[in-house]
Amino acid sequence: MGGREEESKLGARSRADVRLDREPRADYLEKVTGAATFASDVAVPEMLHGKILRSPLPHARIRAIDASAALAMPGVVAVLTGADLRNLPGASNRWGLYLRDRPVIALDTVRYVGDPVAAVAAIDEATAEDALDAIAVDYDPLPHVTTSHEALADGAPLVHAEMDKLKDFYFRGEASPVTGTNIFQRWKYAAGDVEQAFAGAARVFEDTFTFPMVFHFAMEPHVCVAHWKPGSLEIWSGGQTPSAIQRVCSDLFAIPLAAVRVHSPYVGGGFGGKASVKIDPLVAALSWKARKPVRICLSISESMLTARRVSAEVTLKTAVDGEGRLIAKSVRSVVNGGAYADTGPAIAIKAAIRAIGPYHIPNLHLEALGVYTNTVPGAAFRSIGGPQAVWACESQVDIIAAALGRDPVEYRMANLAHKGETIKPDLRPLDVDMRESLREAIFAIDELPEPEHAGTRARGVAVAASDPGIMPIGGAIVRLRADGSVSVSANTVEIGQGNRGVLRLVASKALRQPLERITVAEPDTAQAPYDWGTGASRSTVIIGLAVQLACEEVTRQVAETAVHVLGGAPADYRLEEGRVEGPSGGMALRELLRRFQGIDAGEFLGVGRVTPATKIRGFDFRLSPLFWETASNVCEIALDEATGAIRVLRVSGAADLGKVINRKAAEGQDEGAIVMGLGHTLSEEYVYEDGQVVNGTMFDYHVPTWVDSPLHVHSVFIESGDGPGPDGARGGGEGAILPVAPAVANALFQGWGVRVKELPLTPERVWRALQAAKRERAGR
Repeated sequence: MGGREEESKLGARSRADVRLDREPRADYLEKVTGAATFASDVAVPEMLHGKILRSPLPHARIRAIDASAALAMPGVVAVLTGADLRNLPGASNRWGLYLRDRPVIALDTVRYVGDPVAAVAAIDEATAEDALDAIAVDYDPLPHVTTSHEALADGAPLVHAEMDKLKDFYFRGEASPVTGTNIFQRWKYAAGDVEQAFAGAARVFEDTFTFPMVFHFAMEPHVCVAHWKPGSLEIWSGGQTPSAIQRVCSDLFAIPLAAVRVHSPYVGGGFGGKASVKIDPLVAALSWKARKPVRICLSISESMLTARRVSAEVTLKTAVDGEGRLIAKSVRSVVNGGAYADTGPAIAIKAAIRAIGPYHIPNLHLEALGVYTNTVPGAAFRSIGGPQAVWACESQVDIIAAALGRDPVEYRMANLAHKGETIKPDLRPLDVDMRESLREAIFAIDELPEPEHAGTRARGVAVAASDPGIMPIGGAIVRLRADGSVSVSANTVEIGQGNRGVLRLVASKALRQPLERITVAEPDTAQAPYDWGTGASRSTVIIGLAVQLACEEVTRQVAETAVHVLGGAPADYRLEEGRVEGPSGGMALRELLRRFQGIDAGEFLGVGRVTPATKIRGFDFRLSPLFWETASNVCEIALDEATGAIRVLRVSGAADLGKVINRKAAEGQDEGAIVMGLGHTLSEEYVYEDGQVVNGTMFDYHVPTWVDSPLHVHSVFIESGDGPGPDGARGGGEGAILPVAPAVANALFQGWGVRVKELPLTPERVWRALQAAKRERAGR
C-alpha cells in the first residue's frame, strides 16, 4: 500500500512526532504472542458455562416449557425461562434503548428464529449443550413478516402489540412509534419548499435503491461472564458500551449503579454489533438464577442470530435546474429493524439524513420509517444508516450526471457543498473541503501500481458525508507517578481499532514523557470515569480530548508544586522526562515530591471531562454533529462478462481527519473499512426463506477474503487541524466504508453501461443486468 508522501500539503512533522506516530501499539505484542486477555478468555472461580435454547420459529406463542429432564441431568445447575423473569427484582423484565421491547428471555412469545427461549447453566459447555436437547417447548405458530413491505401491509401481523417508549435513556430524545402497526419510528423533516422546486425544475429524477441485511462478523463472537450476588453484579463483557450495560442491568436487578461493575477486556472486533447492550442481561439473569458466576460465549452462527445491519429501501426524488444544480431532494428511507428496536429509531433517521450527501440543497423533505419484522434484530453497524443512504445518494448522482451528459467527477465538483455551507440547515455547517478530498482520491489511484489485467477496466467515484451521533460525554483520569511513569484510565473499549494506543500518544505528547512510560488501564466502570460508549468514531475525539484535559490538570499541579518548593511563577516550569525544568535547572519528580511532602512518593492526578459545556478553541460541543465524517472514493474494476463476477483492482480513498494521531492505525481503519464495504457491495446478505435464515453459517455467508480484496488500496489523510479533538483531530474509521458500494456500481455503469440498484452486486445479479441490457439494445 503506497502513494506519495503528503508532506507539502499535510505539513512537515517533527522527528519526535514521526517517532510517536510510527510507534507500534502496546497491544501488538500481547496479541501476537497470545498474552492478551480477551473477553472470551476470562475465567473466574466457580464459573459455570451457559448455553441458549433458541426459537426454531419466526413467530409463535409459547404454550409450555418443560425443563425437568434437563434439570435432572448430572452437572446441570440451573435453567432460566420466561417464568423466572416474574421474580426479577427490578420494576420491569424488559429492556431497550428507545423502546422497552426486549425481554431478558422470551416470556410468552418468540419473535424471530433465534429468539432466546431458555438458558442452561452447567459445569461445562458440553453438559449445557446436551441439556438444551432435553428441554421440551410447545409452540403455537403465528403469522410472520420478513420484509418491510410485508410488515407495512394492511392487516399485517403485529410483531409487538404494545410500544413502551423510553425518553432520553441512552440517546437524546425518543422514538415516534405508530400504535397498532409495525412502525417503531416515524420521522419527518422539511426545509424550503420541495414541491414548488419540483414544479419549477428542469429535470426531476426518482429512483429506489435497496440494501441488504449484513452480519458484522467480528472475529470474536458475543461473550459475557456475569457474577450476581445479593446487592451487586460484576460483569466481564465483550460489549462496546459498558455504561449502557451497567445502566440496563441496574434497572433490571434493582441494584444501584455503583454496585454494577463492568470490566471490558480486549474485544475481538465489534463494528457496532456489540454496541449498546446485547447478551449481558441474559447472562446476568442466568447467574442470578444459578447463584454462581456464569459464562456464555456464542458461536459465530449464534452471533448471526443476535445482531445485524438493518436492511433498507431508500427512495430519492431529486430536482435540478437548467444548469444541473441540485435544487431539491425528497428522501424516504424504510429500514427493516427486525424483532426488537435496539438502535433502529436512530438508524432510520440517519439513513434519511445521510442520503442528502455532501451537497447544499436548498429544498429538502426527509422521511424515515423504522419497521419491526420477524427477523434478527437490527443494530448499529459502522456508520449507522450511512452505507444504506450513500449507496442510494451517490448512485443517483451518477444517474443524473449521465442523463445530463456531464462527467461524474465534474458534476460532483459543481454541486458539492463548500466548507462552511450547510447540508441540513439545523446541523453544523460542513467543516471539510470535499473538493480537495475528491481531488486527492483521484490523484492517489493514479499513483498506485498498474494492475496486471489485459481486459476492460472502468472507474467509479463516490463521496459521502455523515453526521456522527456522538454524545459529547466522557472522562479520563491521568496519574503521573513519582518515577515519571503515567497511567491513563478511561472506559473507552479496545475493540481492535487502537484507541489505547491513541490515548498513550496523547498523554505522551501532553506530558512530554516517553511513550514506553505510558500505560492505559483496562476499562472498568468501578475505576474509570463515565463514558457514553465506544462507537460513532468518538474515542479519539472525546476520550482523547478528556486525556489531554486531564494532562493539562496534571501539568498545572506539577507547576504549582514547583512554585511552592522553588518559588517563581507556574509559567516558569515545564515537564520533561521524569523531571520538572525551571529557571534553576531540572529536578526529578521524586525529589520535587520529597521536598513538597516529606517523602519521595506520591502522584499528580488529573481528571478530564468532556461535556456539552466544554469549550476548546472556541468549539461549541452543543452543536450537532460534533464533526462531519467524510470520505471520497475511487474504485477501479474489471468484469467477467460471461459470469457477471466483478473484480476490484484498485481503490483509493481520501478524508480530512483534522490531525492523524496514529497514522498506522488510521490507515488500518480506513483500508479495513474499504474491504469491509466490499462485503455488502459484492456478496454479503442474509437470505431468508419462510422466516428462516438459510445461509447462517460461515460456509454459506460469504465475507471478503484476500482473494476478493483489491490488488492495491491506499488512503490519503488531509490534516486541516480544525477538528474538535486533540490537536484538531476528527474521528475516523467509519467514513471510508460509505462510498464503496456506489463507487463500484458507478464503475460498472461507466464500463459496461448497466445500472444495478440492488445490493449485493452478485455475479448472477450483474449477469442478468448485462443480459437485459443486451436485449434492450437489440430491440431498439
